[in-house]
Amino acid sequence: MVNETRRISPDEVAAEISACEKVRAEISKIFESAPTYYIETFGCQQNEADSQRLAGICRLCGYVPTRNIKEAKLILFNTCAIREHAEKKALSIIGETKHIKEKDSRVIIGIGGCMVSQKRRADKIKNSNPYVNFTFDTGAIHSVPSLILGAVRGQKRKFILSDNFGIAEGIPFHNETPYKAWLSIMYGCNNFCSYCIVPYVRGRERSRRPEDILAEARQLIEAGAKDITLLGQNVNSYGRDLGGMGIASLMREICKIEGDFRLRFMTSHPKDASDELIAAMAEEEKIVKHFHLPVQSGSNRVLDAMNRKYTREKYLSIIKKLKAAVPDVSITSDIIVAFPGETDEEFEETLSLLSEVRYDMIFSFIYSPREGTPAAALDCQIDRAVANDRYSRLLALQDEITAERNARFVGRTMKVLCEEVSKTDPGMMTGRGNTPRPVHFAGDESLIGQFVNVKITKSDLFSLSGEIV
Repeated sequence: MVNETRRISPDEVAAEISACEKVRAEISKIFESAPTYYIETFGCQQNEADSQRLAGICRLCGYVPTRNIKEAKLILFNTCAIREHAEKKALSIIGETKHIKEKDSRVIIGIGGCMVSQKRRADKIKNSNPYVNFTFDTGAIHSVPSLILGAVRGQKRKFILSDNFGIAEGIPFHNETPYKAWLSIMYGCNNFCSYCIVPYVRGRERSRRPEDILAEARQLIEAGAKDITLLGQNVNSYGRDLGGMGIASLMREICKIEGDFRLRFMTSHPKDASDELIAAMAEEEKIVKHFHLPVQSGSNRVLDAMNRKYTREKYLSIIKKLKAAVPDVSITSDIIVAFPGETDEEFEETLSLLSEVRYDMIFSFIYSPREGTPAAALDCQIDRAVANDRYSRLLALQDEITAERNARFVGRTMKVLCEEVSKTDPGMMTGRGNTPRPVHFAGDESLIGQFVNVKITKSDLFSLSGEIV
């Protein structure tokens, strides 16, 4: 059954865009020169993509960017709620803006993202942080121009919680690194994993129309994008609410667009990793040979308790197909350690899965209870000392595997997109190829945004090094 996705009307989006012009007129009365904006983003790539929309809105409103929060006249936080640490970090930094507002009452402070998509968090901000002008949940980014306008005019504080998430097209966006782009193809999630807050803060799955995605992809490529990542909480289920094109066909259509670019996608759910998607990766030259496929646990009992909807055996069958179709594929994963009730034997099953799959890299986390999720109510939480020990053992094993996997690139020549000056050596540049690991090589800033061929001469645990050929 195809569910009808709510789409924000073009007239409503146009009204918000016109609000930007009103903001521009208002701030010209208040400031002698263009005021600055500052955006701080927490969390996943989807939040990064959302922040590009926020930056586009700020610029259209007449603000210019600054990297110094203390100089900003408009401060926006795009928050995360996946783990408790992310929320605490955001709340701490938000608290520091009180002093900025005290020094200049004209400063506007807004908070968006997953954290304030929870009513309890939005209410706490409202009651405990009177210097915050507004909050907006993940379904209300298109409303930010009106929120800014109200704040500039000194109107009552607003706290938006959507009762029906939709899709808004036509929101301006600004990409600070035009050669590298995030492209959201869908929002929300229908999976309701027992540990995860995402369906509650981002709503149910909703796919953008293929024609809108393709139009944005062309716009990005024409603007110089050479590395595009398709985003969604579960990109594999793209299009099901539309009843038409799926993720594999969409990627093939994007690959037909003229230009020297490459395509990535994340995040995938194993239950929806289709043969068609694997075939598209194998056959399309522009699709990067990197598959991020979160497993979370190697134990069938734990997977069932997590409501992951697949078994260890099913997961391994997908890995087998993937390696057969794309022999040199780089595979990465997410793993949760110390899920409530996880036994020593079940943790050992996760270690054995690592040894069998041999991931290039993993993103691992100690289980963090999220209020409102089923797993948080379980009375079999794991002792922290036990969790820390398991986490250390997991990392130690994966470090051995990663070192082995990275070493296979030594001696090869790799097509690398030069992305930035190395953070540790100004004489070195950093980029990425098919591998998820960064590649370091001698060069200068003129190479940024360009593809170069790099012969890999050295590998270590966290990166590859080489020389341009």
